[in-house]
Amino acid sequence: MSHQKIIVGYDGSAPARTAAAWALDHAARTASPVEFLYAFEEPLWMPAASMVPAPAVRPPADLEQSIAAMLDQVVSAARRTHPGVDSRATTVRAYAGLTLIDRSADAGLIVIGCRGHSAVAELLGSVSAAVSAHARCPVVVVRGDAASGAPVVAGIDGSETSAEVLTFAAEQAAARAVPLRVIGAFAPVTAIGETGPAIARSVNAEERKPFDDLVGELRSAQPGIDITADAVIRHPAAALTEASATAQLLVVGSRGRGVVRGLLLGSVSQHLLRHSACTVAVIH
Repeated sequence: MSHQKIIVGYDGSAPARTAAAWALDHAARTASPVEFLYAFEEPLWMPAASMVPAPAVRPPADLEQSIAAMLDQVVSAARRTHPGVDSRATTVRAYAGLTLIDRSADAGLIVIGCRGHSAVAELLGSVSAAVSAHARCPVVVVRGDAASGAPVVAGIDGSETSAEVLTFAAEQAAARAVPLRVIGAFAPVTAIGETGPAIARSVNAEERKPFDDLVGELRSAQPGIDITADAVIRHPAAALTEASATAQLLVVGSRGRGVVRGLLLGSVSQHLLRHSACTVAVIH
């Protein structure tokens, strides 16, 4: 496993505290340092008139003191609960999403809560969506409260990220001493313009071979992990959302073999970040 820095997007919210706990547990298993990153998303200037920029506006001193106290508290708690983890905090004056994306180039993992302080509480936080789409390292969005013995689930589709997804998922399963379930979801057959139910079918041997080959390679490389493999006829988003109900971690690629490759984040990943019952890792 990587010993590179784990960066936690931290704003003191309940989801951020949950993300911090997940990151510290992961850091303890991998001997990785942790950085709690807080971003002042204050405007760089405030218009005095419609087209005239005014001087930079700094946060009030009492707000800065509150944030410093919050970060001191999370670092102190981390050093108390996870004394073997090198933990520290950083404050930046920039937008959180852009900063995390930029920092991801030198990080081993970005960990964020499923939503932070947002005016639209029912939507996936904009930071989570942006970072999951554009980071240059794996991103973990912490959700739910799964049992510690629950399996890790990996969703693969034969795209170029499938091997990386399996490697990350296997490392997580091995570190937790839990089973790994690999799911390959094959779309139902429906004729062009068909509006009725999809035509029932099964996965033939030729279609399943790339999936079986990847799983076979994983079993050879990781003989100590209990690995099960399921090839199902179902939309990947539906199959993986259902699997998340009994998993502790769901691992997927950032983009699959979609029709529209220009999407900011693959539709399956995007769906899971909103609807998964457990924590989601998006692999780039």
